Amino acid sequence: MSTMNISLPDSLKTFVDEQVSQRGYGTSSEYVRELIRKDQDRLQLRDLLLAGAASTPTAPADAGYFAGLRTRVSQHPGR
Repeated sequence: MSTMNISLPDSLKTFVDEQVSQRGYGTSSEYVRELIRKDQDRLQLRDLLLAGAASTPTAPADAGYFAGLRTRVSQHPGR
């Protein structure tokens, strides 16, 4: 694992320390890693939403769609 040193103003360091103690993190590194993972997830979701918005529209998910879906599901018992 690589190491990264960061500089924080006292107010942010205090905030991080409070989050570590109040939210059950073992270290400030665990807290920062969790923030980074959440940001990665947010960016991935954003990319998926943008890809979906740019994709070709499909047929609407109306009552007929759901009736067909129920029929397909009922034809495959145990799934």
